[in-house]
Amino acid sequence: MNEYATHTTPAPNADESPQHVLDVDDLSDDDLAAVLSTAADLKAAHRRGEPHALLPNRSLAMLFEKPSTRTRVSFEAGMTQLGGHALFLGPGDTQLDRGEPVGDTARALSRYVDAMMARVFDHDALESMAAGSSVPVINGLSDDAHPCQTLADLFTVYELFDGFEDASVAWVGDGNNVAQSFAVGAAMAGIDLTMATPEGYEPDAEVLSRADARGTAPEVVHDPEAAVAGADVVYTDVWVSMGQEDDREEKIADFEEFQVNDDLLASAPDAAVMHCLPAHRGEEITSEVLDGDRAVVFEQAENRMHVQKALLAYLLGDQDTIETV
Repeated sequence: MNEYATHTTPAPNADESPQHVLDVDDLSDDDLAAVLSTAADLKAAHRRGEPHALLPNRSLAMLFEKPSTRTRVSFEAGMTQLGGHALFLGPGDTQLDRGEPVGDTARALSRYVDAMMARVFDHDALESMAAGSSVPVINGLSDDAHPCQTLADLFTVYELFDGFEDASVAWVGDGNNVAQSFAVGAAMAGIDLTMATPEGYEPDAEVLSRADARGTAPEVVHDPEAAVAGADVVYTDVWVSMGQEDDREEKIADFEEFQVNDDLLASAPDAAVMHCLPAHRGEEITSEVLDGDRAVVFEQAENRMHVQKALLAYLLGDQDTIETV
């Protein structure tokens, strides 16, 4: 055997279907538990400075339609820590901008890399990518869903409460892609979730139905004070997501009463505060809260890297090896 032939990933097999993660409920309950457990082990190893190269010689293609700080750096740094390599493919770096179908791009990339992560506008693009791919496709964000953020959110709650049984979370703000994935993930984890949105900004009914199918759908209300009262965690996100800039003035007016500030948090004096970042300080959250002692947003941001490493290891790695981390 050629001494340089060290990459042991088998050639694509048309009879084998890879596991894609386009939203958090593409994972089974056992999958979710395994990913979170592995994330805890990998984070501990990282903090101790111990190597954990579980995916040597593996490659991850990262396709970006939307700009990113946390998604790009956490996946790229994480893949390096796992002993692999990540390739950044931004707008204009592929033939997609010249009209190549997403499925054709995915079929080609499948021959070069071991997994793909894509951060896109249209969720249908991920569906097309997954349909054409012979390797796992991970949703790094779409307009409908953000499963990697949800994994980090669940891991953060798990760390705060040493589990999920005693955790109640209040979501305050837009029923956007982050909210929708979190609603499903919270149901899978058994988290008591209440979501407060202005009327007309609730998560999609189909998402709430999926949450109900995996556990218990969140209670959706239109009174942020009622949602927050007694909560263990208060979670918010931007009111104006990427691609919604034309609706900015209307949304700012509609969400005026939904800012996470000291007054709103008065009825939850011990609540931790989460935000997926980037934050629009002075809009959905005040700087006083974001920089205060109860905010865990930067721990939450760090956890993106650890859960994504765990997800990649789970999708691509040797489970016996992972369990010994």
